[in-house]
Amino acid sequence: MSDHFFVVTGGPGAGKTSLITELARRGFHTIPEAGRAIIREEMQSGGDALPWADRMAYAERMLERDLRAYEDAQALSAPVIFDRGIPDIMCYLTLCALPLPPHVTAKAARYNRRAFLASCWDEIFTQDSERKQTRAESEAT
Repeated sequence: MSDHFFVVTGGPGAGKTSLITELARRGFHTIPEAGRAIIREEMQSGGDALPWADRMAYAERMLERDLRAYEDAQALSAPVIFDRGIPDIMCYLTLCALPLPPHVTAKAARYNRRAFLASCWDEIFTQDSERKQTRAESEAT
């Protein structure tokens, strides 16, 4: 287990990325969420690895990117804050009623036992071209 790897998790629009951006500004090592970057890339290229098109392909792309980020972070000794982590992909697949592929396991990457959950926050929840989930979907996540 990597005791210095911390995950901030929660549904879309809960303020995770804003919190992590501020932590980065204060000098912490941070790892951005893969989901939005993948959505931007897929929309730009006309791909369909999107949560509203091919959810399994989207999850596979997130897993690939998150595993790479996890491996890269091994070189860092100070605390590292992840905007979501590998277990979030497992939860995403479960929430979407998709099967968990054998290579997607909680043992693929270990984090500190303490995770930080950002709860749904009505005052800041918004939708945009990349975040299309409803408030109810955000809460379920």
